[in-house]
Amino acid sequence: MEMATDIFRDLCQKHGIAMTHQRQVLFETLQSMYGHPSPEDVYVRVKEKVPAISLATVYKNIHLFVDSGLLREVSVHHGTLRVETNQHPHHHLICSECNQITDIDQGELGFTPGRTKLANGFKVERYAVDVIGICPQCQAKQTN
Repeated sequence: MEMATDIFRDLCQKHGIAMTHQRQVLFETLQSMYGHPSPEDVYVRVKEKVPAISLATVYKNIHLFVDSGLLREVSVHHGTLRVETNQHPHHHLICSECNQITDIDQGELGFTPGRTKLANGFKVERYAVDVIGICPQCQAKQTN
């Protein structure tokens, strides 16, 4: 547990945010969750460990983590806040029916970004491709 505390303390210091017990529990919970959890999903899990925490506090701290660069937000045009826990280069498959977001390795799309500067002088920080479609579960519902 002490090692996790030290790691989180170093991350907070690197990203310029104050370390608190609630933030540590929130961050560790996020790291333990697969996929792209919503604040509501995170709140349910964090509340088990910190019963006094509010949903507003979870939202506020997730926004703080995103604003400070500790976490990334999944593309903002999907309707709800979702955070990125996978730090490896990848893209997203987004179901237009159920809004499920699934990671896909950038190599599977045949798209491996390499340019860091575009012709118009735009400096590229990262590439994020969203593939919109219908997941297998929703396709199965459509055929029934």
